[in-house]
Amino acid sequence: MHVTFYGAAREVTGSMHLITTETDRILLDCGMFQGRRKETAQKNNVLPFDPNIIRNIVLSHAHIDHSGRIPMLTNRNFQGQVLCTRATADACKYLLLDSAHIQESDANYLNYKTVRSTLRELRATPKGKNTSARSNKNIQKILKTDHNKLNTNKINELIEKYHLEFVEPLYSTSAAEQALGFFNGYPYKSPVTIGHDTTCTFYDAGHILGSAFSMIKIRENDRLYNICYTGDIGRFGSPIIKDPTLTFQEEDRVVDLLIMESTYGNRLHEPVQDQKKQLKDVILATFERKGTVLIPSFAFGRTQELLYVIHELYDEGAVPHLPVYVDSPLSIQLTKVYGEHPEVYDKKTNNIFLKHGKNPFLFNQIHFISSVEESMEIMREETPHIVIASAGMCEAGRILHHLRNKIHNPRHTVLIVGYMAKNTLGRRILEQGRKYEESGRRGDPPMLKFLSKVYPLKAHIETLGGFSAHADKSELIRFVTNSNLKIKKIAVVHGEEDQALAFAKHLENKGFTAFVPRAGDMAYV
Repeated sequence: MHVTFYGAAREVTGSMHLITTETDRILLDCGMFQGRRKETAQKNNVLPFDPNIIRNIVLSHAHIDHSGRIPMLTNRNFQGQVLCTRATADACKYLLLDSAHIQESDANYLNYKTVRSTLRELRATPKGKNTSARSNKNIQKILKTDHNKLNTNKINELIEKYHLEFVEPLYSTSAAEQALGFFNGYPYKSPVTIGHDTTCTFYDAGHILGSAFSMIKIRENDRLYNICYTGDIGRFGSPIIKDPTLTFQEEDRVVDLLIMESTYGNRLHEPVQDQKKQLKDVILATFERKGTVLIPSFAFGRTQELLYVIHELYDEGAVPHLPVYVDSPLSIQLTKVYGEHPEVYDKKTNNIFLKHGKNPFLFNQIHFISSVEESMEIMREETPHIVIASAGMCEAGRILHHLRNKIHNPRHTVLIVGYMAKNTLGRRILEQGRKYEESGRRGDPPMLKFLSKVYPLKAHIETLGGFSAHADKSELIRFVTNSNLKIKKIAVVHGEEDQALAFAKHLENKGFTAFVPRAGDMAYV
């Protein structure tokens, strides 16, 4: 029996690990790689195995870097089930459909650009390479409808006519809808059969709603093996959901192989209890400048946590009751999912909100924005307010348009509350903004290119590490040392190489046997 590490090996996206026994192949997560378009497209398009050989998929949680390639398997002769917690299954109904929509939109836009460039070349003036303004307008009329939407039928027709390269989405909306039929949700701490003489028991991982440690129990050659896959490990003391499990059932305590995340394996976060005061300070400082607090946020997990803490601040009268705009249709749906699973809330959430008949995520000042027209309207609003918009790493979504309208103005604040992967706009905003702040904002501001234009980064950049949904180094160590698990060997995954290698060294210093696999490496159990 062995495990092959196919994704999130010395990087933080694309989680995918395969358990191979004498009778079964069980896939742990099937995540999408995220980052630079060309690099991730190449990685995402290639499945390292025939989906037909996979018995079942065990999904740790709903985030797209863990679930996003499931429709690629279910669309290619996968015959098994996707097993996860009930809350994860409910969240994936929205996250996978949203992912498919993004894949389709990106592909359509790239095809539009290809055709537009070709038509411009064909219509170029004899004296130069540029087309006239009138010709460009005519091209737009051909490729777009009266409502300025892409005319995909015409674009596809011209791609075929001129034998141009056609970009296909990773999967379609219909493929994502089909994938949802393979999902089965289960409660925590209840063993589920996932293969021949193989079961899985889910334990709270404390990362987001429905996130789970997956305890895989395999009987092979008259011996019992335990493989524990952490998925992503949450923080201790974070609001809403329960802390990561430290007490496991007797039969699950001996672990032959722990596959463990290391996103922040060599970093320390600000204390969780400081996050409310720091958010309060950011809101007050921005209000004094008569500006907007603009928060790029993942639709699932981070948005709900922000609403929870803002609700607390408003109830306490600690900050002005500014309008709060949640500008993400996906966030609206996922906030409903959070509201439908109070069984996973922690005691504090029950005491502060539920016992008093309050919904943690609803208050008078909140406005959920669905339509593009509403979104554009709040971009023009001049009075102080708070905007929470997706996507979390600023690579797509409505956050880009808010940044376009706000990033050049020093009245406003861009508040970074989550992890920004390498090669994302969010990481560039974070790093260049931090340098500019540390310099005392002297000299010319950094220049950032997005949406085909260059913008000066004059807005204030603030970071709140306390809002991270990932455990930091001390909390990861706390999990392995304070839990009642007896761990024989640890595979360190889901961390950029420097973080993963450093964390493996920390584990070894604590007396554990640890290693950091590369993509394609195998570990025998």
